[in-house]
Amino acid sequence: MKQNRKRVLLGMSGGVDSSVSAILLKEQGYDVIGITMKLWENDEEESTCCSVSSARDAKRVCDILEIPHYTLNLKKEFQKYVIDDFICNYANCRTPNPCIECNKFLKFGVMYQKARELDCDYIATGHYAKIVYDKIYKRYVLKKSDSVKKDQSYVLYSIPQKMMGNILFPLGNVSSKEEIREIARKHGLANANKPDSEDICFIPDGDYKKFLEKHASIKPKIGNIVNEEGKVLGQHQGLYRYTIGQRRGLGISNPVPLFVIGFHQEKNELIVGEEHALLQKEMIVDDVNLLLIDEITEPIKVKTRIRYAAKEAESTIYKIDEKTVKVVFKEPQRGITPGQSAVFYKEDIVVGGGKIRA
Repeated sequence: MKQNRKRVLLGMSGGVDSSVSAILLKEQGYDVIGITMKLWENDEEESTCCSVSSARDAKRVCDILEIPHYTLNLKKEFQKYVIDDFICNYANCRTPNPCIECNKFLKFGVMYQKARELDCDYIATGHYAKIVYDKIYKRYVLKKSDSVKKDQSYVLYSIPQKMMGNILFPLGNVSSKEEIREIARKHGLANANKPDSEDICFIPDGDYKKFLEKHASIKPKIGNIVNEEGKVLGQHQGLYRYTIGQRRGLGISNPVPLFVIGFHQEKNELIVGEEHALLQKEMIVDDVNLLLIDEITEPIKVKTRIRYAAKEAESTIYKIDEKTVKVVFKEPQRGITPGQSAVFYKEDIVVGGGKIRA
C-alpha cells in the first residue's frame, strides 16, 4: 500500500543542480528516488553527464542523503531518438537541438514510464523552470524560472500537457547558481563546485563535425559556394560543416562580409549573402506542441524565441493545421535556422513551441 508521503523519481546527472534538487525535495517532505540515465558511452571525456564518473557522483550524493539510487541503461533509446535525429538533421542541412529531443523522449518519456513502474507520484529534474497551476487558464502551466540567466523553459516546451501535473522542478524558485552551490556546501556535497557542462553531452569537445564523420556515414563532399544569383565564389568542404548565419571559415574574400544564408542540397551548393539577407519576417513551424491552450482558433500575439540564446521577439502565430503554424514577426529576425526550435511566450508562461521548417 502506498505511503501517505508523495514519492518522486528524480533524474540525477551527478551535477550540483540535480543534487540540490534532491535536498530541496527531501526538505519538502517527498520520498525521493534518484535515477541516473546511462545514455552514451564516452571513452574520451569523463566530465559529461553521460560519463561513468557522473553516475558515481550521483550515487555518492544519494548515499549522503540516504535515498535510493538506480542507474537506467537507455543507450538504445538515446541512439534512436537523439543521436540518429542529430545525424539526420545535419545530413539534411538542418541544425538540431539534441537537448530538446532528450527531454521529450528520455526524461519526460522513458523516465516518466519508469516512475509509474516504481509507483511514483511525480518525476523531477534539475531544470531551471516552474510548473504551477494557473487559476485563470485552469491548467498547469510551464513558466520561466526566477533565475533569468539560467532559465531553461525553452528546452521544455515539448512536455505533454497531460503530464504537467506530475512534474516537479525544485530549482524554479532559486534566484542564482551561487545559491545552489551554497546549499550544496552546507550539506557537505563534494560536487558543490563542480563546473556546469556547457557542451552537448555526447560531444564534450564541441566538435560536432568530427563527431558526424566518426559516428555517421556523413563525409566531406566538396561543392560550390554561390551567391544569391548563383555566381560561384569558392568551394565548401561539406554542407554539414556550415550553419545559417555563419561568417567565419568560408574561405572566400569579398568587399562586404558574407554569411551563410541557405543551402541547395540537390546541387551541393552553399548559398551566401550579405547580412541583410539573413533577415526574415516570417517562418513556418512544424511539430507544434501547445501547453497553454488546446488549439489555435484565431491568430495569437506572443513573443517568440528562435533559439536558446536569442531574445524573444513580438510576433503573431497563425494556424496552418493541427501541428503547423506560421509565425509573423513585428520586426525581421536575423538567422532563422531550420531544425532549431521556436518557443512562444505570454509574459513568463510558455504557450508552446515547435521545429522551424523554413
